[in-house]
Amino acid sequence: MTGTGVGDVLAGAFEQQRGRLVAVAYRMLGSRADAEDAVQEAWLRLGRQDPDAIGNLAGWLTTVVGRVCIDVLRSRKARPEVPYDEQLPEFVVAEDDGAPPEEDAVLAESVGLALLVVLDTLRPAERLAFVLHDMFAVPFDEIGLILGRTPDAAKMLASRARRKVHDAHRPPDERQQQRAVVDAFLAAARSGDFEGLLRVLDPEVVWRSYSAHGVVVRLGAAEVAARAQRGVRAVVTARPVLVNGDSGIVVRDAHGRLLGVMACTVAGGRIVGMLSVSDPGRLAAMGVPARP
Repeated sequence: MTGTGVGDVLAGAFEQQRGRLVAVAYRMLGSRADAEDAVQEAWLRLGRQDPDAIGNLAGWLTTVVGRVCIDVLRSRKARPEVPYDEQLPEFVVAEDDGAPPEEDAVLAESVGLALLVVLDTLRPAERLAFVLHDMFAVPFDEIGLILGRTPDAAKMLASRARRKVHDAHRPPDERQQQRAVVDAFLAAARSGDFEGLLRVLDPEVVWRSYSAHGVVVRLGAAEVAARAQRGVRAVVTARPVLVNGDSGIVVRDAHGRLLGVMACTVAGGRIVGMLSVSDPGRLAAMGVPARP
């Protein structure tokens, strides 16, 4: 087959791989936009190849996406003046009583905020080895080729990363426990119960709030509780949602207008981390489900 026919077949084969490639890149980079860019780069490189020279398209694309992601991660590490861990992680918001939207399911699966935070502390090679092997079952010999290392070295990198990630993993059966803690926080905030807020907040809780004016960081249970308590008179509605698979909150005004989204990280029966977004531009890009 020649000409347009080959191009059509190759494009179709690439589209069949796109969802998996975006999922790989998202877990590597923690940003859906960056993941889409990495996959697009793989498509451009594919267009410069002889299709007959590619024996395993899925493997070839995974290798290219992996190498693109490694380059991006190393570039981030080389620019400490713009710390990536201060950027807002991607939010995938879904109803708490159902599965995530079909188009976002591949991204939301196993990508809780706590895991993204831990993944971002890994070295680029560790992150790639862990993501490809533990999440996508790529053999270590293929991972070694991507990294320019031996299979044993790739295995060691994945093992090291696995130990760091282990504490961040949350089995599905813990979701109800998380929800109960976040619901208790909501109830205490609505009633202005300062002591109730302290009971569900870790003493060293960190709340990062992203508004149109910048980022505000509040540290410690007393400061977070005081801020939450001040919102008791606001005429708003708050309802539970899932944010990247973890318990979260959506806040709307009396007219149903979206005011904010909050993601909560729960450990040991208390909230240890909170990320909230009220910046209208960021909120508009999230695709938050409409109020029923």
